[in-house]
Amino acid sequence: MIEIKVPASTANLGPGFDTLGAALNLYNSFFLEESGDSLIITGCPKEFSDENNLVIKAMKYTANKYHKLLPAGIKLHIDSQVPLSRGLGSSSTCIVAGVFAAAELLKLPLTREDILIIASEIEGHPDNVAPAILGGIVTATYKDCNIYYDNIPLSKDIKFIALIPEFELSTALSRSVLPHTVERSDGIFNINRVSLLIAALATGKLENLPVACEDRLHQPYRAKLIPDYEPVVKKCWEYNASAVFLSGAGPTILVLVPQENNDFIKSINSYLITLNNKWQSSELYIDFQGTQINRK
Repeated sequence: MIEIKVPASTANLGPGFDTLGAALNLYNSFFLEESGDSLIITGCPKEFSDENNLVIKAMKYTANKYHKLLPAGIKLHIDSQVPLSRGLGSSSTCIVAGVFAAAELLKLPLTREDILIIASEIEGHPDNVAPAILGGIVTATYKDCNIYYDNIPLSKDIKFIALIPEFELSTALSRSVLPHTVERSDGIFNINRVSLLIAALATGKLENLPVACEDRLHQPYRAKLIPDYEPVVKKCWEYNASAVFLSGAGPTILVLVPQENNDFIKSINSYLITLNNKWQSSELYIDFQGTQINRK
């Protein structure tokens, strides 16, 4: 049996639209083994327990790319901690697991860079799959069938608080509200902020984060799809957040706070229970290992 443990990921980090991502210590684990001549999938909703499962699709894509055939029978069990359609990279965990699984079952000598390229081809962009595979905070771009990436060092003075609502928001809907063109001034605004953000994360200059995480390319449009987004963000600032931004396409809101701020969760929880929709808060940290393989 093979266990593939893939971390959740958050993309964008505010202004880094489709360019920045971070792995978080929340995991989906996938257990695979060859079994008879049929496909058996457990641990997921019934509608995902067939060949349309994203893990199986990624496995088939990888096998086809190398002109290989997958075993006739596969048993897959999914132990999921990453909530669906919340902006925490649940689909990316499936894609990454599928590519790793195909490499393991077919004994393909793939490096992590190879797997990153394949996963990016499937996903369409590397901002979630790159940190899920490599760990840490990653900036990455995909060009001419190659991935160009680097890790960004993170100050130990920062921790992440995820505010996760009970309702879902599809990536397709969240992307549909974005404008097809942007003003030059907005492009310059985001380039300026993401440059400052990378420096602030690396140096721990937290006083720059409130400005560094400002964005004009996606959050103002997506915020309208998320009930109570504006008042929740306002409360985060009142409770001394260093930065507040959407996780990926949303609806999860991520908050950066100084390591010594132990009052934020208690304060924000007291507010969240007053809202019509249920929200939960979770203290998370950067996962620096990325995807892990355990061969049993």
